[in-house]
Amino acid sequence: MAKLKKTTAFNAHVPKAETPMDKTTRVVREMVNEETEQRQIKNARLRKTRLERDATTPSEACPPKPAKKR
Repeated sequence: MAKLKKTTAFNAHVPKAETPMDKTTRVVREMVNEETEQRQIKNARLRKTRLERDATTPSEACPPKPAKKR
């Protein structure tokens, strides 16, 4: 049977160094995710406000304008 050495039994996983392109990609994804989250929060706030406004205003639409006679 082969003898195990300390170095072969537990190989330490060395993480690969982050390349400049990887760093750029990571930063851009963080920025996009943050903007998306802020946009969703804003949309939810605006939707809530619109629904509240629609609930308080009368449901009738503007009356139609009378047709002009020629």
